[in-house]
Amino acid sequence: MKKLYLLILRSYLGPLVLTFFIALFILVMQFLWKYIDDLVGKGLQWRVIGELLFYASTTFVPLALPLAILLSSLMTFGNLGERYELVAIKSAGISLRTVMKPLVILSVFISIFAFFFSNNILPVTNLKFKSILYDVRQQKLALNIREGIFYNGIDGYVMRIGKKEKDETTIRDIMIYDHTSRQGNTTVTKAEWGLMEQSPDGSILELTLYDGFNFDEKTGRKFETNRPFQRTYFAEQYRRFDLSEFQMMRTNEELFRNHYQMLNLVQLQSSEDSLLREIDSRASGLRRSIELTYFYNSQLDSVRYSALPDTLITSAPVTLTRDFKRADMLTVYDMAYNSARNTRSNVEFNKADFDARVILLRKHQVEWHRKFTLSIACLVLFFIGAPLGAIIRKGGLGLPLIISVVFFVIYHVISMTGEKSVKAGQMDPLIGMWLSSVVLLPLGVFLTYKATTDSPLFDTESWQRFFMRLFSKNKSPQELKPEPDNENTSTL
Repeated sequence: MKKLYLLILRSYLGPLVLTFFIALFILVMQFLWKYIDDLVGKGLQWRVIGELLFYASTTFVPLALPLAILLSSLMTFGNLGERYELVAIKSAGISLRTVMKPLVILSVFISIFAFFFSNNILPVTNLKFKSILYDVRQQKLALNIREGIFYNGIDGYVMRIGKKEKDETTIRDIMIYDHTSRQGNTTVTKAEWGLMEQSPDGSILELTLYDGFNFDEKTGRKFETNRPFQRTYFAEQYRRFDLSEFQMMRTNEELFRNHYQMLNLVQLQSSEDSLLREIDSRASGLRRSIELTYFYNSQLDSVRYSALPDTLITSAPVTLTRDFKRADMLTVYDMAYNSARNTRSNVEFNKADFDARVILLRKHQVEWHRKFTLSIACLVLFFIGAPLGAIIRKGGLGLPLIISVVFFVIYHVISMTGEKSVKAGQMDPLIGMWLSSVVLLPLGVFLTYKATTDSPLFDTESWQRFFMRLFSKNKSPQELKPEPDNENTSTL
């Protein structure tokens, strides 16, 4: 029996590792196509790109692992059935349940690892990934001064180079506009040729200009129609430009640490409790402010009453204002209008704040349940793929891949629908996040039962007999009675 278990495990682990990395590679390529505009042309170091891709790949594990388990289990039992190895095993008196036993135990360990990964590793990799991606997207394009094109990438300057020599250092026909004074094109430098070099660390651009002029228009004098214009010739001039803004600056990761995707179960529960307390506190504060505004308004003291009795709370407006003079009554109406308008603005502001906090609370709840759904999804998809492979008896990457993609798309669509419904407040988090597992679990149980009992699930003749029996039950006894053979009946 140990040799059989080793055979099953070797047959399963190879496709599992292969399909996992293939799925992970496809997801990483999708990530690259999505953010290709934020990566190209910024002069990023290979180390930064490698870290970004590594941390991005870890965030795709919750998608790649269930798909790999589904496809590898279907391929494993499909290959065993196609090579008639399952038939030989069953003829030896070993049931399919016994064959699946080592893989079930392995799937349980994978599910435990998936939970540990989601709770302990994924928050850290999400923090690293989000922080690096933010810094990369904020990074300016690398210094790229092309011939005959005005370049404004350096803050405060616009320059144009007419021609670059083959050595990429000698430049000709240089024009530099200095906008550091924020007064327009008042200071211009023009040179016949020069040398352009960067410092070893890339933080300084050094220009050595030869045979040129500096043009300066004096604009500081007011109330002058004729402003002086100065032109200065130089044989050699040295200019330095700060390129520190082109270097990638790393943001403090502590700024992203409170995001719900960077928290584990304990931190998510603590943050959720804090959000609930804040919502309750703000709701009670708004309620008290509205009650004070409408039950008692201290600004009325200067008009007529020093206090309003409780019996006037439900009184008609005529009773409240019948003793007022016209000027005082207009003042009261104006104060009431302003009070109502201010209260309305306060309610609208607090409503927007409540909505934002409730949405954030739902996202915390979604992330809390997601820690467990990955583990259960691995088990559910295994109990779909393994018996389905034993039933269809087709191995390789043909039919198993198509079936796996179909079931995984169904699982993913249901999961995303439930998640979006939870975030929109249309579904309870417990129901929405577990909806895909609840829908597919009965299918896995059904397929496992059919595979272990050798039921002809895909046998067309058995389905034909089933429907014939079903339709025969719906017919009347007269329809079931055979018609007499008129040719063999003799006439008397």
